[in-house]
Amino acid sequence: MMTHPQFSPIALQLGPVSVHWYGLMYLAGFAMFITLGQLRIRRGQSPLSVSELQDLLLSGVVGVVLGGRLGYVLFYKPLDYATHPLDIFKVWEGGMSFHGGLLGVMLALWLFARRHHITFLTLSDFVAPLVPLGLAAGRLGNFINGELWGRETSPSAPWAMVFPQAHDGLARHPSQLYELALEGLMLFALLWLFSNRPRRQGQVSAVFLLGYGLARFTVEFTREPDNFLGLLGLGLSMGQWLCVPMLVAGTVLWRWASKDQPGLH
Repeated sequence: MMTHPQFSPIALQLGPVSVHWYGLMYLAGFAMFITLGQLRIRRGQSPLSVSELQDLLLSGVVGVVLGGRLGYVLFYKPLDYATHPLDIFKVWEGGMSFHGGLLGVMLALWLFARRHHITFLTLSDFVAPLVPLGLAAGRLGNFINGELWGRETSPSAPWAMVFPQAHDGLARHPSQLYELALEGLMLFALLWLFSNRPRRQGQVSAVFLLGYGLARFTVEFTREPDNFLGLLGLGLSMGQWLCVPMLVAGTVLWRWASKDQPGLH
């Protein structure tokens, strides 16, 4: 049975300034977004110029931060934050929701598409393959911090790991690494290969919704639910319930894109 390595959350100490691993993971995600986007631009697979790609990243960052925070407030602790509304601004205490961040990014993409006279689905199809490696970097940050650990497993299992931050000494799944592999690396490979050939408008976005929703829903069976929520209806976690609309939306979008669109792009 392994024990979590207990990495220091601080990657670099530059005098009074501390650079945290999680912050570096965000920067790595943004850098990969730009690098992959520029590659697609050079291949003629983008509706954007390089300068527009950089503007899009800035819009996306705002969407991720605002949507992620508000999503956590509304999905996970609405009563707590309704009682203490000023705590919403205490982002240094943690609390971000992927699904809220996704909604924030979708709004940012819609506004960007309107401003630049691009159809929303054309833009989202371009963006979708650029995202998963950033998600992988975020899950690596979770693992380095020893947070969002998995549920209890057999101590004799080859993947069993003790997370000292859990303060219980139980053998657990390293679910952050499962998410890194499924939501990050495998989803990136799927989307990158799928989008390398002409597809009907909306199909790449549909594959992202279905791929992430299925990966997250599956991994949540090994991830410890939030202690203040536990498991909800049908024995599913909040993360799983939030994936249900993604899976439904992905299915509807795929059917619409596959049957109703006249051509490829």
